[in-house]
Amino acid sequence: MNALKMLFRIAVVVTASFARAGEPPADAVARGKYLVSTSACNDCHTPWHLTERGPEPDMSRMLSGHPASLEMPPAPVVAGPWQMVAGATNTAWAGPWGVSFTANLTPDRETGLGKWTERNFIETIRTGRHLGRGRAVLPPMPIPVYNNFTDADLAAIYAYLRTIPPVKNRVPEPRIAPSAAMAGSGS
Repeated sequence: MNALKMLFRIAVVVTASFARAGEPPADAVARGKYLVSTSACNDCHTPWHLTERGPEPDMSRMLSGHPASLEMPPAPVVAGPWQMVAGATNTAWAGPWGVSFTANLTPDRETGLGKWTERNFIETIRTGRHLGRGRAVLPPMPIPVYNNFTDADLAAIYAYLRTIPPVKNRVPEPRIAPSAAMAGSGS
């Protein structure tokens, strides 16, 4: 009987170990949550809505990016000291670069970061390029500021983002201004 109990205990420990093998350490997730919460990620990547207290992030769509259902009209022309404008959801921004839409950071496999690896995430921040090699990550994303994160910080942010609820929301592609496209082409 004691041997049977011992085998059962071993089976429970082994099963629990395999179940946790793909999960990041809890302290990394907690650190990532802290960094996301204090680094203004929700300010742009979570759509805002009006409440009785005024505009605030709609946490039911936490970090899901610009709403796919919200078609933005052409941006107003900015002039003089005004260099950019933002949509009411705080997820669409326009300026000399064109129009950018904040990305879906949820782990949705089709429309968010669900297929991204930790390396893809870190390289995106380090290079300022989508997946570390694609198109430029556009304003207002503060890549120069976020480059101050350590790789451990970025890994913790990635670990936390893997734990939030996935939100299916396909964000539109940016609308690059012709002058910005020419500048980026080396012409």
